[in-house]
Amino acid sequence: MGIKSFQGARANTKETTKSAILVADYMTKSLITFSPEQSILEVMECFASHHISGGPVLDAQGQLVGMVSEADCMKQISESRYFNLPILEKNVSSFMSKEVETIDAQSSIFDAATIFHKNNRRRLPVMSAGKMVGQISRKDIVIAALKLSGQQWKK
Repeated sequence: MGIKSFQGARANTKETTKSAILVADYMTKSLITFSPEQSILEVMECFASHHISGGPVLDAQGQLVGMVSEADCMKQISESRYFNLPILEKNVSSFMSKEVETIDAQSSIFDAATIFHKNNRRRLPVMSAGKMVGQISRKDIVIAALKLSGQQWKK
């Protein structure tokens, strides 16, 4: 003899689908950008005055050509001391990262978190239709996660 369930009929529950939490919802849209021709000293002054640790490098047409960070500046400082050269001598294009990983504006913040975790990046340029539309950082992802803390996360 089988076991019978003594539970009553269950109410039909509608499964609600929540829209994905998009990178575009949390990215920074107004950015401080740099040009490849700027001096590394000017970039360091900008980092200090605006309390930032890096930013995108755009060419004259506004296309993303690289990223420059505090780590790139540390390279310049180290090399200038080793070769006994002034810091002013080099420009951004000499030290920027040219291989730039980007993320689409319609990607989820979970995709961005995975990229940050796997590749040890601090910021990612956000692209839409081949144009840079913003930047998302690790801090932006943490803020997004805090806003979601009471919700069930679904992709």
